[in-house]
Amino acid sequence: MKKVIYSLLILSLLLVGCGNSETQNAKPDDEKKQEQSKNDEKNNKATEKSDQNEMRDDSSNFYESIPAAPKNPSDVVNQLPGEFAGVPVNLDEVKPKVLEKIKEAPPLGDQPSEEDYDHYFNMLYSLISKDFPDPEEVLKKWEYALSGTPDASDERFQFKDQYNVEIILDSSGSMNNLVGNKTRMDLAKESINRFLSTVPEEANVSLRVYGHKGTSSDADKEKSCSKIEQVYNFKPYNEEEFTKSLDSFKPSGWTPIEGALKESKKALDQFDPKTTTNLIYLVSDGIETCDGHPEEYAKTFADSPIKPIVNVIGFNVDGEAQKQLKAIAENTDGVYTTVTNADELNDEFDRAKEVLESWEKWKKNALQDVDAKETDAYFDILGYTNSFSFQIISQDNNIDRLITTLSLEDILTQEDSKELKKRAKETREIIEEAEAQVEEDLKQASNTKLDELKKRINEKYNSNTN
Repeated sequence: MKKVIYSLLILSLLLVGCGNSETQNAKPDDEKKQEQSKNDEKNNKATEKSDQNEMRDDSSNFYESIPAAPKNPSDVVNQLPGEFAGVPVNLDEVKPKVLEKIKEAPPLGDQPSEEDYDHYFNMLYSLISKDFPDPEEVLKKWEYALSGTPDASDERFQFKDQYNVEIILDSSGSMNNLVGNKTRMDLAKESINRFLSTVPEEANVSLRVYGHKGTSSDADKEKSCSKIEQVYNFKPYNEEEFTKSLDSFKPSGWTPIEGALKESKKALDQFDPKTTTNLIYLVSDGIETCDGHPEEYAKTFADSPIKPIVNVIGFNVDGEAQKQLKAIAENTDGVYTTVTNADELNDEFDRAKEVLESWEKWKKNALQDVDAKETDAYFDILGYTNSFSFQIISQDNNIDRLITTLSLEDILTQEDSKELKKRAKETREIIEEAEAQVEEDLKQASNTKLDELKKRINEKYNSNTN
């Protein structure tokens, strides 16, 4: 009996001990809540950090393909036009497209870094960046204007007994687009007819077109790309016959630029290069769309015995098309010019008209007026700097409009706007510095021999095609 009582006593003590232990290990509910809250906060921070890292990765990927705003004069000269270059971004019909484009970019977030602001500004700038004039174009125009004089170092520019002038005209579907109240094609035809009606009677003229057959649909691609036609064959200009040729086609199809250059070369093979100067004007409003590589073939064409002068006019082209068309001109040592209206197109043909008039005088043994050409160089520089200044003002106004619009749409905070406008101001200062440096270079260049001038400017400013 004593053993039983003793065993019960021991058991009760053990149970009491266990009860005390559980009581001591138990925690009040508020302590549990505090601990859970700390764990949740720790997890939230880890998630937030992960999200931030993920956003940072997405942001880096997005901005990789966006060019930086210019940091030096060379960057300014080489920048390509943005999608909304020269178009006021606050216009009712333009603003929705701009906002849609900007919303593709990662948002700045609550606490943007300096790098975040730099990336975002680069993105905004790339949309409205203007195409600043290239000093190399002025240089090439001077060389072309010196055709037939002792200063012309390239044999292509030395006058010969016969002069051939061929216009290669883009007649693809996009030439139906309006400029004012006329289509691009209407304006091009008027300018070409006006120009060729002024060439000397002794010169042969030719008109070659492409993109005028079929449609721009995929089904018509082969048909359109293969049809390149010389509608006026090398012979003196006849107004009635030439006008009839101009009216024989309308823009409709694809853009086989390489094919057109190849056809031009075949036609010019019939002329003796020792006695013939060959001038080609390629007028296009878009990029090659027939799987050709016209910039590569242009080099082959230029190196042939024909040694053509190939000048290229980009008519309201975008940045991608400008890059290719400029490469064609560069690979033939020709002049590339962007034009946006009939007056600018006429100005480019007027330059050729002046050279042909000089050739006509040369044919009649007239003396070359080199002093007059030096005066022309002065006005070329003046025109260049005026164009540069206009582009600066236009671009500066547009970036300011863009930042203001984003603020009004609550996409940017007041602090965001301040930071972005600060970067816009810094960029404008760089562009103004570029303008001053280029103007000084051109002034010095106009007083030196052509070869020295060409070498110095080419070393300092690379082409937009790089």
